[in-house]
Amino acid sequence: MYHVKCIKCNTEFERNEVIYTCKKCGGLLVVEYDLSKIKLKREELDGVPLSVWKYRALIPVEIDPISLKEGGTPLYKCDRLAELIGIKELYVKHEGMNPTGSFKDRGMTVGVSKAIELGMKAVACASTGNTSASLSAYASKAKIPAVVLLPAGKVALGKVAQALMHGAKVIGIKGNFDDALRLVREFCAEEEFYLLNSINPFRLEGQKTIGYEIADQLGWSSPDRVILPVGNAGNITAIFKGFTEFKDLGFIDRVPKMIGIQAEGSSPVVEAFRAKKNDIVPESNPETIATAIRIGNPVNAVKALNAIYDSGGFADTVTDDEIVQAQKDLARIEGIGVEPASATSIAGLKKLVDTGVIDRDERVVCITTGHLLKDPEEVVGICGEPIEVEANIEALKKVIFPDLP
Repeated sequence: MYHVKCIKCNTEFERNEVIYTCKKCGGLLVVEYDLSKIKLKREELDGVPLSVWKYRALIPVEIDPISLKEGGTPLYKCDRLAELIGIKELYVKHEGMNPTGSFKDRGMTVGVSKAIELGMKAVACASTGNTSASLSAYASKAKIPAVVLLPAGKVALGKVAQALMHGAKVIGIKGNFDDALRLVREFCAEEEFYLLNSINPFRLEGQKTIGYEIADQLGWSSPDRVILPVGNAGNITAIFKGFTEFKDLGFIDRVPKMIGIQAEGSSPVVEAFRAKKNDIVPESNPETIATAIRIGNPVNAVKALNAIYDSGGFADTVTDDEIVQAQKDLARIEGIGVEPASATSIAGLKKLVDTGVIDRDERVVCITTGHLLKDPEEVVGICGEPIEVEANIEALKKVIFPDLP
């Protein structure tokens, strides 16, 4: 019911072949379904608890999956934040509520399951942090070794701690993420390690379930727009694919406009969009407080741009200051704690409403990709250390009520 296909030259490959890019032209690959053979009715999904594997009929894994109960993340209706921003209806899909605290778990449950199905004995990835945490946990569950390459000194400590605790071999590379990805791709090509960065098309098949769940949670309807951070650009690609498949199956009547947001210091996809191009010029030295999207040469850029163009979407940048303010607003107004990269979707929404790109009467879903505790050092950096006082009531009251005599 599915095959692996090159998006550039349309060459098809055997679905049990270990392959990440087209052997003919080097293009990106996609898992493509013959939806006419998918015997799934929307009514069959009603009442089934949310999870990635609720949609198993549309996931290309034939074995019992390696699962940590991923998916089923909350979709919060954020009325107070909507009022602040000046928009009619705002929802936040909080992917930080996955088992390891990020959306990457959706991709890893499928990717590691596929590795086992293909007979692979070990897995590897390059990472800005969340991918390494997720891969390590799922590899541990699958009882196979994992190797993760990180840009040394550039990854939030909370994410490094997760990878270490789950037993992965964690290696710091003296370079940036793009250097780490180049190196791990070369390593996996020479050794029998299954590469599980988002260049692997099977990993994106797990991440597309974010789109499925949004439609499901909104009563089988689509928002006007979905806004999300863009780093290596796999997620916007996958979510667009999820909505498109549901539309083609007749489960929803339209696909939302996909909005990709990047930090000003790391914005090759946005620059390509502004120039109306179909591919990027890589940034050699990306910099932003949002470490999860500090990527200068996103491997899925072509797919991401296609998703934006095909959906009638948009792409824009936000500053680090705007990211931090959005992170604080989301936490202090709605009680939702996210890491900096996640807040780019909220910062982007505010900017696009203010500039008139998004109408104030639209229904919008913002994706927040990772939990607040992924980067506690950043929190202390922007909020300050806890206040210390002497252990007496007078000192306590003086801090709590500083204006009283």
